[in-house]
Amino acid sequence: MKPTTIALSKKERNTLTGWIRGTTTEQRLVFRASIILRLAKDGNVSACSRSERTTPLTVRKWRDRFLAGRLSGLADAPRPGKPETYGARAEERILAQLDQEPPEGYARWNGTLLAQALGDVSSDQVWRVLRKRGISLERRHSWCVSTDPEFTAKAADVVGLYLNPPEHAVVLCVDEKPSIQALERAQGWLRLPNGKAFTGFSHCYKRHGTTTLFAAMEVATGLVKTGHYNRRRRREFLDFMNAVVKQYPGKEIHVVLDNLNTHKPKRDLGLARHKNVHFHFTPTYSSWLNQIECWFSILSRSALKGASFTSPQQVREAIDKFVKVHNRKAAPFEWTKSVVYQKQPKKYVTNLRN
Repeated sequence: MKPTTIALSKKERNTLTGWIRGTTTEQRLVFRASIILRLAKDGNVSACSRSERTTPLTVRKWRDRFLAGRLSGLADAPRPGKPETYGARAEERILAQLDQEPPEGYARWNGTLLAQALGDVSSDQVWRVLRKRGISLERRHSWCVSTDPEFTAKAADVVGLYLNPPEHAVVLCVDEKPSIQALERAQGWLRLPNGKAFTGFSHCYKRHGTTTLFAAMEVATGLVKTGHYNRRRRREFLDFMNAVVKQYPGKEIHVVLDNLNTHKPKRDLGLARHKNVHFHFTPTYSSWLNQIECWFSILSRSALKGASFTSPQQVREAIDKFVKVHNRKAAPFEWTKSVVYQKQPKKYVTNLRN
């Protein structure tokens, strides 16, 4: 029988030669390219099998694969792989189990409990499905819904001050941060067995009392004015507000604050004599409308969290230093207002962000 000679184009020959000479080519491709180039010379299967130290059956296999698909025929044929262990039914059962009550003694599901409840599904597969669906069993969503019947009017009043304040008036956001703890944290160096060392805090700490911070922020500039007190009562609030008002002689002042009983009513605070001061109360459960809350968050992250203090006075000094630095580069928050309409007619939700 006349041998089947393989005719190679110049491009195919260059490609096969490149595979053989390449330093990163997979050895299986080098082996197959060698067979095809050897057969291209004389087509002798027996001689090729002896040269490549393989069987004639293997040589014929790759010869026929090349003749059928050319260079692409030398690639591995698709394999079915390992049979699927868990199908779509298992995923449906996992998701359905999440809708059931967790076992007695547990407050919520976890991967191990789900696997135990299903019986024939591994905890690894449970986590695969949860990751695929973007489900986190530890994450919890929270929300705060205002029950104030006058929410719309009050929110519009506050937002109106932010977006369109009265001409030549000062708009202040005021609130207090009570019971700031002076925690002395054990700190130092810790040497590891491998010789390395790092510095940090241990879990131990000592309490040295608390302090209360009152703060007022100018909406137009972002400047912050603070006052330190031992307690949070009406007299402390009145003292702080009187000190703030004195800094704006002859100015019309609009104050945004929450519904804490120490903040109202104005006539009981002794501020009634300041005819130029106007209070604007945020709706119930809507502290997020008060911009000073944003600043309190910045203060906590920047100057208080993880710090060590041996007295309330040190806490106050740290706050004063941060306020001094903050006011050097103070800037107003950029507020936007959007209205998100719900499906029900004539109902809408005001969505604010800074």
